[in-house]
Amino acid sequence: QVQLVESGGGLVQPGGSLKLSCAVSGTRFSAATMGWFRQAPGKQRELVATVTSGGTTDYANSVEGRFTISGNNAKSTVDLQMNDLKPEDTAVYYCNFRRKVTPTMTVWGQGVQVTVSS
Repeated sequence: QVQLVESGGGLVQPGGSLKLSCAVSGTRFSAATMGWFRQAPGKQRELVATVTSGGTTDYANSVEGRFTISGNNAKSTVDLQMNDLKPEDTAVYYCNFRRKVTPTMTVWGQGVQVTVSS
């Protein structure tokens, strides 16, 4: 069974930094994309950043230049370094694993809370 284990998150003041980590078990980070999505209260879940097992990254415009995503194929992990956090970054952050080739799968983590407040 493929599972995602998330860590990090918490409460931080505006301008502060946090790091989220996600580890996949039951499969390897190969021929796949891992990333982070977030959902604020009353809003739809949105993409934050993704990284392919080949190292290609993609960011939402709202976090470009502030957040950095990195993947480790050997450890099957992905990290999201979040700097210069803003109150509008407050949300539940979900790790995602997606593979479009056999064996295809889409897996979600349970989510971690990130709160940016003074």
